[in-house]
Amino acid sequence: MGGDNTNSGRRRFLTAATSVVGAVGVGFVLVPFISSMQPSAKARAAGAPVRADISKLEPGQMIRVKWRGKPVWLVRRTEKMLEVLPTLDTTLRDPESLESIQPPYAQNEFRSIKPEYLVTVGICTHLGCSPTYRPDAGAADLGADWEGGFFCPCHGSKFDLAGRVYKGVPAPTNLVIPPHSYLSETELLIGEDDIEEVV
Repeated sequence: MGGDNTNSGRRRFLTAATSVVGAVGVGFVLVPFISSMQPSAKARAAGAPVRADISKLEPGQMIRVKWRGKPVWLVRRTEKMLEVLPTLDTTLRDPESLESIQPPYAQNEFRSIKPEYLVTVGICTHLGCSPTYRPDAGAADLGADWEGGFFCPCHGSKFDLAGRVYKGVPAPTNLVIPPHSYLSETELLIGEDDIEEVV
């Protein structure tokens, strides 16, 4: 009789131990399977907002950051650059940015939150080439009336220093302004704009 109790106790122990080991094994199998259904870290990062330090950006300079696989340009415009922008309206296809992509807070003559800083996607709206930053007014190869901006070498599209497209070039719309906000006086967040801006 004592043997039956011992065997019964062993059976229960072995059944419980096997169940626990089986449950742990199922957990080990399911974790990678469920994890594989989640977006990868690379995919999550590709759409994530990026921070940009503008503390060392001098007037007239441009820096580049990458957001969602696209180049984003940050330009610190000089007073002279800002003074010229309103004088170009008659030469631009969409001076008020009515047909272009930008957040509502950037639909102004500077296409920015703070006039001093331009934040724009560095991709031509014609066929996706990357224009070059040409801040030099009166550049010989761009004409005496060139006041600085962006020139696309692929098909000759020109944009002013607010990313607005000139008339008579292949690009149909202004450069895209991505959602962005200021985390502080020296740091931008690109890809998100629901944070209260520091102006």
